[in-house]
Amino acid sequence: MPRSCRRCGGTIAPVPHPAGRPRLYCQTCEPSRIRSRAKPSPVSVEDALADPALPTLHRAALAGLAERAAGAGWPLVTVERAVAALYRVLTTPETGAAVALSQVRAALPSSAEWPVVAAVLAEHDVLREDTVPTMHAWIDRKTADLPDGFRDPVRAWLRELNDGGPRTKPRARNTLYAYFGRAHPHLQTWSRTYEHLREVTEADVRAALDAQRGHEQQGTFTSLRSLFAFARRARVSFADPARRVHIGSAPKRQTVPLDEAEAATIRQAAVSPLQRLVVGLVAVYAVRATAVRTLTLDDLDFGWQRIRISGTTRPMPDLVHRLLRNWLVQRRRKWPHTGNRHVLLSRVSAAGNKPVSDYYLSWHLAMRDIPLERLRADRILSEALAVDADPLHLAAAFGLSMQTAIDYSEIARVLASRPIELRDAPSTPDR
Repeated sequence: MPRSCRRCGGTIAPVPHPAGRPRLYCQTCEPSRIRSRAKPSPVSVEDALADPALPTLHRAALAGLAERAAGAGWPLVTVERAVAALYRVLTTPETGAAVALSQVRAALPSSAEWPVVAAVLAEHDVLREDTVPTMHAWIDRKTADLPDGFRDPVRAWLRELNDGGPRTKPRARNTLYAYFGRAHPHLQTWSRTYEHLREVTEADVRAALDAQRGHEQQGTFTSLRSLFAFARRARVSFADPARRVHIGSAPKRQTVPLDEAEAATIRQAAVSPLQRLVVGLVAVYAVRATAVRTLTLDDLDFGWQRIRISGTTRPMPDLVHRLLRNWLVQRRRKWPHTGNRHVLLSRVSAAGNKPVSDYYLSWHLAMRDIPLERLRADRILSEALAVDADPLHLAAAFGLSMQTAIDYSEIARVLASRPIELRDAPSTPDR
């Protein structure tokens, strides 16, 4: 089966006698990738900006890149390398008024540098998108083993999930991975019997779901319901075979409050000011990671000891005040000239105005044995035990829905009714 180029999405020509790892780039992209590894002649920022043959927009883009990279705290050698690479791209004969994104990615292989360069070029309207989106290439690659009658509607479904539609918003990448991973085995099974997705019946859907239990069944049902609802909406099929299928609510996940060993592990793992700040915010306010990532400097009021998080203004205890101060000192030392107003910064986000990514928090916390969701559930349960399992108080204090607050209150009553050593693990609401 032919492979697709990771850079342009084109087909990679087969090698008569392949050796070693399979090729990842086509014959067009591989030479430019090899050339980008060679050490070019140094070009200073001043020399690049002083070139009289450079168009005005290109010179403004170079100046904007130098200013943004310096404000993000990039080392001087990194700034000069990025500016010199962009200058060489702008001065190549094949570069016109707009710069192709593939040229930028070939000249700057570092994943921390080329997104910043591309953002600067886009701000000056001199960037031309000519690459295949990563998720589109992933969709084409993952659905290649399905027959035409299944492959085309499944690709259209996944692309609408990724890009959004007239009445739907784009979904996260993890949602696409989960949906396709649940539906793919059943699509392969049905494709051996049917030629088209529209031939799948309600009995087939029920048979696939009856063979599963628990969260696996719930995830498969959600994926298939989304797929067949899209197929009917797009007029790929005449009916929705999952429309009248019901499996009930998903079972609640099991959890218990943090024990001393888990708390000690978290204390030992949270050593940096960033880790301690995130752990402190979750442990005090029971917020999710998204609220921490989107927290800005404008949400902090050190004079009145207040903080606005998750859309609610709350008191700032001494612990949170101290953790914020320690992190902001390090933040200012690393990125003194950044224009990003978010509290948490990384090397990439410091050069723009967006929050840090989910993976950034996962790398610094979840991958280092710091489970934020466990901390959040433990904080809510502790508050519920302290207020006699009052759901109204939980809903007001943590911004929970009423049903979620009731569920936490029921768990707190179970915890308070018998010793923790003798009880079975109660369920925690997964909402």
